[in-house]
Amino acid sequence: MDEEQWRVQVDRRTCIGSGLCTAIAEGHFTLDEGRSRPTAEVIAPEDAVLDAAEFCPVEAILVRAAGTQTVLAPQP
Repeated sequence: MDEEQWRVQVDRRTCIGSGLCTAIAEGHFTLDEGRSRPTAEVIAPEDAVLDAAEFCPVEAILVRAAGTQTVLAPQP
């Protein structure tokens, strides 16, 4: 797997369905049954996805480097 790619996960138990991620990173997230989910698990780098993870009000979004699993967002 290409290390330049990112892995995006949403903890649907934590997600409150605010839709902020869909507004910030349109096309990368969708609301499904009132909760967010990524439209693709592995993506090309996109700063808007990092922003969505950082601004998620409950930190339900996790973005990692696909090759190394290094957490890119949210930052502690």
